[in-house]
Amino acid sequence: MSMFSIFNISGSAISAQSQRLNVVASNLANADAVAGPDGKGYKGRQLMFETTAMGEPTSFGVRVAGVKESNEALRKVHNPSHPSADAEGYITQSNVNPVEEMVNMISASRSYQNNVEVMNTAKTLLLKTLQIGQ
Repeated sequence: MSMFSIFNISGSAISAQSQRLNVVASNLANADAVAGPDGKGYKGRQLMFETTAMGEPTSFGVRVAGVKESNEALRKVHNPSHPSADAEGYITQSNVNPVEEMVNMISASRSYQNNVEVMNTAKTLLLKTLQIGQ
């Protein structure tokens, strides 16, 4: 594996974590969303990652394989004054847990930062290697 493949590997991880942050932001934005008249509410989403070859036989990276929708039931909240309440006074809200999403956001952010640091370290090592030859 060449030193330059580190940039491909970290770059793919940065891209994947960026997509993960976008999904987390979408989940958080819809955490209190109320189901529409059809009864279908917002369901939390998670990304599925997979390892992928990056050109060289020993060089791998990560990519988003797909988006998985949560199977958890939508939340029922008693709020009879809400215009979307059913006959019993319940409204249906999304199944997103804001606490879990915040943990997910911190994890994705740290992974993103770590991969940026890997790229900076590799750049510094390559620059030092060039200085040796002078």
